Amino acid sequence: MIKTAVGISDNKDPFEAGSLACRQALDKVGGQAELIVVFSSVSYDQEKMISGVRSVSKEVPLVGCSDSGEITTAGPTSKRVAVMALSADNIDFVIGIGFGTDKDSHAAGVAAAKEVKEKSTKELSLLMAFLDGLAENGAAVVRGFQEVLGRNLPIVGGSAGDDFLFKKTFQYYNDQIMTNAVIGIGFSGEFSFGVGVRHGWEPIGLPMKVTKAQGSKIIKVNDRPALSVYEDYFGKKAEELVKEPIAKMAYTYPLGMSVEGSEELLIRDVVIASKEGEITCAAEIPEGSEIRLMLGDPDKAILAAREAAKGALDQLGGRKPSAVFIFDCMARCKLLGQGIRTQEEITAIQEVLGKDVPVIGFYTYGELAPLAGEVGPKCFSVFHNETMTLMVLGE
Repeated sequence: MIKTAVGISDNKDPFEAGSLACRQALDKVGGQAELIVVFSSVSYDQEKMISGVRSVSKEVPLVGCSDSGEITTAGPTSKRVAVMALSADNIDFVIGIGFGTDKDSHAAGVAAAKEVKEKSTKELSLLMAFLDGLAENGAAVVRGFQEVLGRNLPIVGGSAGDDFLFKKTFQYYNDQIMTNAVIGIGFSGEFSFGVGVRHGWEPIGLPMKVTKAQGSKIIKVNDRPALSVYEDYFGKKAEELVKEPIAKMAYTYPLGMSVEGSEELLIRDVVIASKEGEITCAAEIPEGSEIRLMLGDPDKAILAAREAAKGALDQLGGRKPSAVFIFDCMARCKLLGQGIRTQEEITAIQEVLGKDVPVIGFYTYGELAPLAGEVGPKCFSVFHNETMTLMVLGE
């Protein structure tokens, strides 16, 4: 049987915020849990906040990360601590960690996956992961997972945020608070789950070709400096786009990449622009890829969230949802305006999955999920941007 519950606190004291949120969650599941999941604003002292959580959770395995807004059963929030307690006699949870994502993202993914695999006594059904949102090539981390755990294991999760500051994010692993780390949580046992993945962004303009790229850096598009894509569209010079973080402008106009197996283009956020005209994305766009400039629309974003929820529910095969994990890109929150419309997006999901089902999630700097939400034999997980990704646990 799966029991889950969520606690949330906006107490100004970081220790109290952590302890109160954890106490709320644990009390609702009878005081015992096999896993604690924490998402928090960077406005809190991270050490003190986690100390508060651990003062209540004790030795229960703990994972999580900093965010750019929290999502719970009550809806979207910001500047808070959110905690989910999971108690399940039919699920085994094991956790692993990899370090140095800023230096070798692939190796960090391999290390986290190896620890999860070594600790697992049963065949894994699912991997959840939290990444540093600023210090890695997310696609390389996913490849590291797959090298160890196999190409077809469903992977879901998100990249940590820092309240839209783009300075430093944090990952939580038991008592440790780290940067440049990747956390993996393996799920195994007799349970069901469903994954939903949709974004709703539409391509604009003509297709373009990436003619020179290195990792997550795009150097040339159509044999011109990559930044010319945004110079042409916005009528701004490169130095203007470099001066202010391009991520704060380009989140409404990301790049879309054609990939086999998905009817939607795979979104890539532009994070940094250089004076040389290069742009760095949250994950790689390989040389030779066809890309389009993309445009977000609030109504289509909300519809995409509803469709993602329907897809996840279908995969449960009639079983009742026990918990919902939502990994929603920070850019979608900005697109929807951080008000009534952000609540509409979460409400659309709850109308499909059930308004009383415990929900936890956060606004991310990138998402991990199977292409098109496919969890069968054709499952292939990738790194996404600006995409509604959700995972539903069922009995």
